[in-house]
Amino acid sequence: METLLPKDEKDLQEVFAAALANEEPVDVVGQGSKSALGRPMIAQRRIDSQAMTGVSLFEPAELVLTAGAGTPLREIVNLLDQQGQQLAFEPIDYGPLLGREPQSGTIGGLAATNASGPRRIKAGAARDHLLGFKAVSGRGDVFKSGGRVMKNVTGYDLSKLMTGSYGTLAVLTEVTFKVLPKAETEETLLFTGLEDAAAVAVMTEASGLPHELSSLAHLPAASAAALPDGLPMGASLTALRLEGPAVSVAKRKDDVIAHFKAAAGEPEALQGLASERFWAALRDVVPLARQDAQVWRLSTAPTEGAAVVEAIRAAEVPVTGWFYDWAGGLVWLAVETAPHAHAAAIRAAVETVGGHATLIRADDDVRGVTPVFHPQPAALAALTARIKNSFDPAHILNRGRMRDDF
Repeated sequence: METLLPKDEKDLQEVFAAALANEEPVDVVGQGSKSALGRPMIAQRRIDSQAMTGVSLFEPAELVLTAGAGTPLREIVNLLDQQGQQLAFEPIDYGPLLGREPQSGTIGGLAATNASGPRRIKAGAARDHLLGFKAVSGRGDVFKSGGRVMKNVTGYDLSKLMTGSYGTLAVLTEVTFKVLPKAETEETLLFTGLEDAAAVAVMTEASGLPHELSSLAHLPAASAAALPDGLPMGASLTALRLEGPAVSVAKRKDDVIAHFKAAAGEPEALQGLASERFWAALRDVVPLARQDAQVWRLSTAPTEGAAVVEAIRAAEVPVTGWFYDWAGGLVWLAVETAPHAHAAAIRAAVETVGGHATLIRADDDVRGVTPVFHPQPAALAALTARIKNSFDPAHILNRGRMRDDF
């Protein structure tokens, strides 16, 4: 496959003009760290965004950063870290799960996949922090949306539309993100020995308390045992994260412990770096990454997470591991390899309570015959098709990545 390295929007327009004239689809990547997400590509040429790189604006006092879409995410993280700031939505690094090098993604790829981590339940997703962007549509039109502050977003909020579109609507050339200060103090309370249903009940109750928990997760014993060395393991772990000024964290910590002491016992506390390592492992799905298994990402109401896993296991799906994030609303599930990845049974269980199931890791041949993204209701599928046809009527961008009909 021929790889093209456009430097700007003009270069992209020339590429698109040739693609449209020849009716040839193109594959859009940054560093390729997420190429195994979605269905296998159908393309003769590849657009690589790595030449569109560099931070063009960073104003720490204004909490705003603008960078070329091909800028490596690790460079962004290092730059923000020097100023005590962060991307608060805690973007997942798919490298460990998809067999790629860690921290090998780009800021544009982050936006295109709406990559968000454990703090999403409090801080929001990537789409909630994308202030604006520049892009070239499948028509070859250069356009931009948003600005440097949230109040500049008027009319259609295209930033929300582009995040999570997997490069099927337009090629991002520049993105502007809101950044936030890092917390002064971070601590994680770990309650041990709870069964899934009891843990989900604790997380649901905790999320409604006025203690500003920034992350809530539960790992059954087998998944806890697969955490990196130096972190607690051996029993199931129910984790509640507190962040903020030291005085505030200390007070809220005492209140949470007192509230759940009768139901969940006395927790262990992870502080500082240990807490950060724990949530980074969950963010990057490390407890399941080393398994020789297919991996699903299930999204449902937090109160239904344990029930969904129970229903999947009751349907005799060979589950090899799982854990819960977002207070039970996000379930990472590993299953034994099968030609259709047990999609029918898994999606049937999710649909009984509402939600969707996305096949994150499987071989190309499996992702080629199994819908990777949860099938949409007819009305929503029709709306999605109209949006696709508005931005990319010839279907030249990442053809087949999200749906087999475009």
